[in-house]
Amino acid sequence: MLQSLGATLGILSLAYAHAAPHTIRLQAVAPRNDLSLGKRALDPTTIPLADHFLGTDLQWFGNITVGTPPQTLPMVFDTGSSTLEFASTLCEACSHQVQFDPTKSSTFVDGGAIRTITFATGGGVDPVIGDNYQLTLRNGTDTVSIGGLSAPDVSLFLVIDQTPKFDPNPYSGIQGLGARAQGLFGSLVDQGLPALFSMYFTPKEVGNAEMTLGGIDDTKFIGSPIFAPTSSSGSAWVLDSPSLSVNGKTNPLLSTPRNIIFDSGTSNILFSTNTTEAIYALISPDIKPNPKEPGAYGIACDMIPSLPAVIDMAFTSQDGMLFNLTIPSSELSVGPFADDPSICQTLINAFDGLDLVGGSLMKHWYTIWDLENRRIGFAPAKL
Repeated sequence: MLQSLGATLGILSLAYAHAAPHTIRLQAVAPRNDLSLGKRALDPTTIPLADHFLGTDLQWFGNITVGTPPQTLPMVFDTGSSTLEFASTLCEACSHQVQFDPTKSSTFVDGGAIRTITFATGGGVDPVIGDNYQLTLRNGTDTVSIGGLSAPDVSLFLVIDQTPKFDPNPYSGIQGLGARAQGLFGSLVDQGLPALFSMYFTPKEVGNAEMTLGGIDDTKFIGSPIFAPTSSSGSAWVLDSPSLSVNGKTNPLLSTPRNIIFDSGTSNILFSTNTTEAIYALISPDIKPNPKEPGAYGIACDMIPSLPAVIDMAFTSQDGMLFNLTIPSSELSVGPFADDPSICQTLINAFDGLDLVGGSLMKHWYTIWDLENRRIGFAPAKL
């Protein structure tokens, strides 16, 4: 998700069986100069992920614990955010989520500051309209753990109020994993965890999705990863794209260079209106805006199986070579509109001033997020 007011990028975000043992191989990273001699590096850890599915794969989420004694909270791990925020018992509107009770944690420290944030992308595929995705937060600190690794005094935000759009979410909030090591992940890096993580998002029918902190699981992808350097010095994961193509075709608008944000907390794709409509024009003239959901488009559901809709996004590797990330035709539909089940929503929403890709791309690629070297790696996911 993206926070709509301000420069900071954001998004929102069971008990799991332990994942079967497998080999983790670390991507080489430059040694950290600030680690004291003899200090043992933290081993990588893998967190199983569940899939929130509602007509399409919406979000992948897994567990962290907060407090002393630890309270388990399901969270979205979000590359579009840098903060940790989750439902609390201070929030009457959060009864649909697992809520953290700060009164039961001996290590919780209340910061007392309250702020309201509004998101530009939501937890599903529906467009954000006005302030329908809004949270009220209260800051604090506490001990946070993930995958057996723990950090004290982590900055966090308790959700004390939220709009109804968050009600269907089976997760409590979001753990930000922006391009700067901050908060929980920053503390683990300071303790010796390599400054990278990997995501293996899978379609619901495949399952076994996971996130690896501090390493790469080379059993989950095909071939060798291709790395592209990020083009932002901030906390956003941004890659430069020289062109887009649809079904092997492009045009002057789609061949215009652009910066694309990679946001694991957003379900589908967002492009400016002119880009969105240029892409749809190369798929079918029958894809039309839905006036009841500004920014959303759709087409008769029975037409979708016959439509080729292969979207290629070109990028330049760190070695200067062009490569494509492909979204297959199977992603075109994200399910029927609630007000007319005969019309299916298509995967790209129009949002002027923003080019962003989310889960509809990432579930076809194993992704490696390397903070130390400011790059993202891609390899075809084994599905």
